[in-house]
Amino acid sequence: MKMTVLFLEALFGLIAYDLILVLGRFKRVRALVGRWKVAKRNASPELTDEIVDAVNLACVCYPKQVLCLQRAAVTACLMRSHGVAADMVLGAQKTPFAAHAWVEVQGRPINEKPNVQTKYTVWERY
Repeated sequence: MKMTVLFLEALFGLIAYDLILVLGRFKRVRALVGRWKVAKRNASPELTDEIVDAVNLACVCYPKQVLCLQRAAVTACLMRSHGVAADMVLGAQKTPFAAHAWVEVQGRPINEKPNVQTKYTVWERY
């Protein structure tokens, strides 16, 4: 898939996330990601990396700071739109308290530090 198309889709996703958050708060974002279906497409093995690269580039170009929840929501939805079964995962650690969101494909964290699954206790998966 062309990087330009994926980049534009990712950028649109970041904008849509901000609009949804303003209009409906996190509850609406969570519901949207939870309902987003995996498209019936044959995803190439390289597509996961291409989508991650496109989202990362869109995050760098976005005019405001993109936090982990926004990046994870956009990445998960974009992957599902292109036939990749991806989960958005929310987790937290107790001491010191920290929360984080990331994406997993086949149980493997995508574009994350390798210890993310041991550092955070999962509290929700979409």
